[in-house]
Amino acid sequence: MTTSIDIAREAAMAADDKKASDVVALDVRGISDVVDAIVVCTAANSRLAGAVVDEVEERLRLRFGLSALSVSGKGDGPWVLVDFASVSVHVFSPEGRDYYRIERLWGDAPRIDVATDQAHSSEPGQGA
Repeated sequence: MTTSIDIAREAAMAADDKKASDVVALDVRGISDVVDAIVVCTAANSRLAGAVVDEVEERLRLRFGLSALSVSGKGDGPWVLVDFASVSVHVFSPEGRDYYRIERLWGDAPRIDVATDQAHSSEPGQGA
């Protein structure tokens, strides 16, 4: 049986595979009345943000048969929100991520262990 945590992990790995940085998945069950998990990541520019969103949507469709209920902000702002019902995926510009600090809103939420290769997110001079 697929859980919202499985979906969040796959979304986080898809974002990481497309070179999003600072990928974080949070388990907000019992804290949020809206979703069970939140994935947050940063894309260096709007083109990369679009590619990250496309990859997340494709992977979740292929792996779990899921389609996004809605996508807001794609191509025109500091924040793209992809709604998969029990999981929301937030793709921020660097400035948007710093401004909104969404992880701080969910500071009590445990992080979901995600097996990603985030070496590229911490290396100086790396970008998409």
